[in-house]
Amino acid sequence: MELKRVVVTGVGTINPLGNNVEEYFKNLEAGVSGAIPITRFDTTNFKTKFACEVKGYKAEEHFERKEVRKYDLFTQYALVAAAQAVGDSALDLEHMDKERAGVVWASGIGGLITFQQETEGFVESKRIPRYSPFFIPKMIADIAAGHISMKYGFHGPNYATVSACASSNHAITDAMWLIRYGKADVVLTGGSEAAVIEAGVGGFGAMQAISTRNDDPQKASRPFDVDRDGFVIGEGAAALVLEEYEHAKARGAKIYCEVVGGGMSADAYHLTAPHPDGYGAKLSMMNALNDANLKVEDIDYVNTHGTSTPVGDIAEINGILSAFGEHAYKMNISSTKSMTGHLLGAAGAVEALACIMALTRGIIPPTINNENLDPKIDSRLNLTLNKAQHRDIRYALSNTFGFGGHNSTLILKKYEE
Repeated sequence: MELKRVVVTGVGTINPLGNNVEEYFKNLEAGVSGAIPITRFDTTNFKTKFACEVKGYKAEEHFERKEVRKYDLFTQYALVAAAQAVGDSALDLEHMDKERAGVVWASGIGGLITFQQETEGFVESKRIPRYSPFFIPKMIADIAAGHISMKYGFHGPNYATVSACASSNHAITDAMWLIRYGKADVVLTGGSEAAVIEAGVGGFGAMQAISTRNDDPQKASRPFDVDRDGFVIGEGAAALVLEEYEHAKARGAKIYCEVVGGGMSADAYHLTAPHPDGYGAKLSMMNALNDANLKVEDIDYVNTHGTSTPVGDIAEINGILSAFGEHAYKMNISSTKSMTGHLLGAAGAVEALACIMALTRGIIPPTINNENLDPKIDSRLNLTLNKAQHRDIRYALSNTFGFGGHNSTLILKKYEE
């Protein structure tokens, strides 16, 4: 069977660094932190009082009031990013074959805000079950994919991937495979998350997974730094229109890059901690390289999972060194979570866009806030510390790893006809 080439023809995002792709890219290159004191709720009783929130978002600018009642914030973000990507792709929605167009969308948690609000209402009503009829349809993690398909009338494959913080890399990889094997011509894919709420911040705080650097939030996300104390929770969405190459070429589409490989693995080790040797991370990366039919020497840039947790950063670096050997010292490596924070199930999609910036503009986004490199990390590695670097690259690899030991790796290629 002849495998189809898969290209990216549209992109969109709303995230802590920008409410569109250009704003996001500008702040990525500049090394801007998206962390601010939390505005969504009173943090008086919380150990962590900051997050990477989306700025300046107003639902009424995107949706009618009756629509807002039906959408959790994670779905709103999904629809906003999807609209940007579809518009950017210039798809002919009136004449395209919508039975060959699908949606694979990711969220690690889904409608956490809705779940908290409805549960609070139940308690406040003295346990009288006055739940909203929209409760379940707003909360379930697959509903964003459903709403996107309904908005554009896409009748092809439609589902959600849920694998904690690996979710949207799984979604993009699945979307690539659907097109590669001829199951669809176009797939809108990506991920969204909206967990900056008491339950989200409190839950991760109880695990001691998030930073408590309340005196300096913008420097709290500091991957690979010896003084890192946890990740900074973020929110938002990113969307990509994936398209079969000949289909895109026939309509004269703008092509950003090619999606050439995806790898998956499981640590099979611990509830929340990664395998300390980076075993699952290495396996995921090697599986992606095999899927793309590439050698380790082909990779120019690695966008790490790099959450800024004490154990996670070390495990990933161990996995990279184990997978790439001496070539690890020739690559650029960076963590854009140092700027965006950790968007959980949306992280992979937002970071795929960072890789697209690197491929199309020759700009490697930096790892900011690194003041004292952890001595456990090999200082010979080019971690792109604190300032963007210019480099012409051909292949970019992006890692995402989730609680439960879920690992997913994506490989993007600079577009060549």
